[in-house]
Amino acid sequence: MDAVETVLEARATIGEQPTWSAEEAALYWIDVKAPALHRYDPGTGRQRSWMVSADLGGFALYPGLDAALVALRTGLFRLDFATGALAPLAPPPFDPALHRFNEGGCDPSGRFWIGVMFDPLSPGGPALPAALHSFTTAGGLRPEPDHAELHNGMAWTADGGAMFLSHSMRQAIYRYGIGPDGRLSDRQRFAAVDRADGLPDGAAVDAEGGYWCALHGGGRLRRFHADGAHDRDVMLPVSQPTMCAFGGAALDTLYVTSARDGLDEAQRRREPLAGALLRLRPGEHGIRRRVTVA
Repeated sequence: MDAVETVLEARATIGEQPTWSAEEAALYWIDVKAPALHRYDPGTGRQRSWMVSADLGGFALYPGLDAALVALRTGLFRLDFATGALAPLAPPPFDPALHRFNEGGCDPSGRFWIGVMFDPLSPGGPALPAALHSFTTAGGLRPEPDHAELHNGMAWTADGGAMFLSHSMRQAIYRYGIGPDGRLSDRQRFAAVDRADGLPDGAAVDAEGGYWCALHGGGRLRRFHADGAHDRDVMLPVSQPTMCAFGGAALDTLYVTSARDGLDEAQRRREPLAGALLRLRPGEHGIRRRVTVA
């Protein structure tokens, strides 16, 4: 395994959802709180950014790669890459003063899944759960039978028959079956994470069925075997990794986003790479992920 490399000292508030676009040989990622969608070209080192108007919780690309579906605190929108214009698709299915979208991704059929986070604009009160949702262009936004205070860890098996999803505040990672109609079934606990090791955050699946999970607050990636057994940890130079994704022509590079949100000034001085985009070659290869919404 190669050493961890710094790709961009992005100083992201909350970097999230690294997504490899194989057709473009480029990596998309977002900053939730300095809300923007970014496109990084490893070949040139150049980055293009689209600023948006509210907390950005997740995204998917459109098949023409000329626009993105973006999940803002204020609803779902189509972001035109040429103009930066936002066209509304669906209002938020929650009170945006209390919740926002958090983490999204497309399953192999192109259904876009988007979680939620209890993140009130005026802090206070107990954390309230809200529903996971899915979206297709034809069917619109649909509530799904899973409620959590903080959804994370979305990933799919290569055949699309199962979906992983973590309830971060409960330190639990679940595995669902997915039917041909996109309905979830048969939830099973896949793994649990000790709170001292961090919160289970964003994730990726490799070609051997291993599940790679960023442990937010724990400064590491954790790989689980396909049966949920703990394989190994990869330590990182940031305490708050948020998500990982396989990329590169051979899908042998693991990109990792991170956050600096919540760190005080002393912690940020001790952790100068907080908010950076990182990468490493773990030895395993990823699986081809669909990144466009149906």
